[in-house]
Amino acid sequence: MKHPKLTLIAALLTTAATAAPLPVVTSFSILGDVAKQIGGERVSIQSLVGANQDTHAYHMTSGDIKKIRSAKLVLLNGLGLEAADVQRAVKQSKVSYAEAAKGIQPLKAEEEGGHHHDHDHDHEGHHHDHGEFDPHVWNDPILMSAYAQNVAEALIKADPEGKVYYQQRLGNYQMQLKKLHSDAQAAFNAVPAAKRKVLTGHDAFSYMGKRYHIEFIAPQGVSSEAEPSAKQVAAIIRQIKREGIKAVFTENIKDTRMVDRIAKETGVNVSGKLYSDALGNAPADTYIGMYRHNIKAMSEAMKK
Repeated sequence: MKHPKLTLIAALLTTAATAAPLPVVTSFSILGDVAKQIGGERVSIQSLVGANQDTHAYHMTSGDIKKIRSAKLVLLNGLGLEAADVQRAVKQSKVSYAEAAKGIQPLKAEEEGGHHHDHDHDHEGHHHDHGEFDPHVWNDPILMSAYAQNVAEALIKADPEGKVYYQQRLGNYQMQLKKLHSDAQAAFNAVPAAKRKVLTGHDAFSYMGKRYHIEFIAPQGVSSEAEPSAKQVAAIIRQIKREGIKAVFTENIKDTRMVDRIAKETGVNVSGKLYSDALGNAPADTYIGMYRHNIKAMSEAMKK
């Protein structure tokens, strides 16, 4: 005969294993991965904007409103990344929500954070203006430690029984982020300061630029929806020629024609593709995998 205490423990373990995971909706794929890394088996994640999709150009659907309403927790980036219709739908759903970038000191959208503006930001005529702040905080692994902490706290609030589990996974994830930062620092420090210049499709890498002293040049502003003028593009072409910039990249979320044109007119080969605002296919199907891809691609191209 089985001991009643052992039977109870077995029953509890079975219940824990079969308990329905917490339904969580995240606004975009990078945040979805952070929630998955911390939430593990206790959560079921759906992202409104998936891998290789542009958050800036996203339009809300009725299916997305249903997803939000059936969730127990909605995680947003904040800092104006999500368009007004998303913010409104979340607030109207009455579902608990949290912002992962809460408390993080943001860069101003116009700020020189180790990147370069040879162009004016013309935000008129597009539907998604980020406003005052640059929301791309995930491009700094140090800031991502606080971002992950905010995600863990939101999960604990929504699922208090999972507190120890989430805290352990958070601790492990923060160690991985620390290692990611030291590896990025080593890779970029191996590039002479004068060569730390990169052209990308839109201005998504200011936080990385500030952290690792890299100058980023982009024909488009903080939102990939802002169209550059012919004058801005001509100024960038002149700068690439003048400064001998070799690291020229397209992005996984964007039409590549603008960068291809700049590369052709400057005689520089496109170095490859960066993951800016969305995950991609393996190895870029996690935030850490994506960031490692970007570090390697950029540091190798800058050395040319």
